[in-house]
Amino acid sequence: MVGISVEVLRLGPDEILNLWRSLQFDLVQILCSAILIIFIATVYFMSKPRTIYLVEYACFKPPVTCRVPFATFMEHSRLNLKNNPKSVQFQMRILERSGLGEETSLPPAIHYIPPKPTMEAARGEAELVIFSAMDSLFKKTGLKPKDIDILIVNCSLFSPTPSLSAMVINKYKLRSNIKSFNLSGMGCSAGLISIDLARDLLQVHPNSNAVVVSTEIITPNYYQGNERAMLLPNCLFRMGGAAILLSNRRSERRRAKYRLVHVVRTHKGADDKAFRCVFEEEDKEGKVGINLSKDLMAIAGEALKSNITTIGPLVLPASEQLLFLVTLIGRKIFNPKWKPYIPDFKQAFEHFCIHAGGRAVIDELQKNLQLSAEHVEASRMTLHRFGNTSSSSLWYELNYIESKGRMKKGDRVWQIAFGSGFKCNSAVWKCNRSIKTLADGPWADCIDRYPVHIPEIVKL
Repeated sequence: MVGISVEVLRLGPDEILNLWRSLQFDLVQILCSAILIIFIATVYFMSKPRTIYLVEYACFKPPVTCRVPFATFMEHSRLNLKNNPKSVQFQMRILERSGLGEETSLPPAIHYIPPKPTMEAARGEAELVIFSAMDSLFKKTGLKPKDIDILIVNCSLFSPTPSLSAMVINKYKLRSNIKSFNLSGMGCSAGLISIDLARDLLQVHPNSNAVVVSTEIITPNYYQGNERAMLLPNCLFRMGGAAILLSNRRSERRRAKYRLVHVVRTHKGADDKAFRCVFEEEDKEGKVGINLSKDLMAIAGEALKSNITTIGPLVLPASEQLLFLVTLIGRKIFNPKWKPYIPDFKQAFEHFCIHAGGRAVIDELQKNLQLSAEHVEASRMTLHRFGNTSSSSLWYELNYIESKGRMKKGDRVWQIAFGSGFKCNSAVWKCNRSIKTLADGPWADCIDRYPVHIPEIVKL
């Protein structure tokens, strides 16, 4: 085009006029060509998916009054389960090997002896966690409540009426035409399900902001019976929550932290064992709790395999995909005993945020994905400092990486979460700009102490 323009400029006015007349344009042809070009351009831009940006997020930091050191937890267990010393000993063994630290937190109602899991106390915990995270998000971003177009709140076990999303709308006086959703019963992976839902909504609603709130309310779900499989969640689950601002507005591109690349969801609920491996039910005494099956880790492993089989071709370099394919063909045709090739996901991602569901979960994924200690550091330290905060744990892990000053422009992050049903969900983010060491957030007052050594057994 530049060459043609130069040649035309060399011609005189008469020569240009003669050239124009010699072309003998047909008006119908010009109109048809113009309409075709406009049509193709319109189809292209309309079908092209909108870019989804993660502008900012905020994590809830529990107050010191909610802290539950090991000594406090065990003292309460002895008093609450004084007629069943074997259950107390079981909880002590779990806590010793859990990977949790002394600074995790439980809601005020659980600190009573015996606990008082009333509806009022549960609502109080929800308001404390959710409103604190939302206030922090508003402060960080300058976002005004009227600017929120989509609101998604996920909490697996506490589902009151009016819903938690309605509670947020009432508190901040959000617009009457806001698109609000409340997800319940979807386990620890519900945070990524909410991200997936927000992405789909932002694809069809241009120039919009979506706020996702991920939390788990502990108060009404603290098990007070003697079944060991149901006592296990008491030792691992702790207070936590996060609020995330997503947007498809081009104006947010410069200040946004991340760009959403992929979301891959795997659901194994068709299998009965997978469906029942995390199951809310009553024990023999009629007390409600979450029953964790012995098959949980094996089922999680199968769900992970299905998930990485889907996400692998989307993120792995061609060399890794080729090696995997050759090994697969070799096992099918030549020798089924060949060791399967595990793709090197370290070539696809710089950072890994593995759901801090428990020490065994992190150990298993580190082994299966052949990750280094540094790759799972964020997950282990989050479990140590905050415990299993359910769907919000991924955001505490991401905040840990940022607080350490490790997140650079162009870095890719893989978030992996597991949940009841049984589900394994993944989200892939790409860092939009280098992130400076954070001056606030849940890690601000303790990041210098981490990483810490976590022994195999903490003798209590």
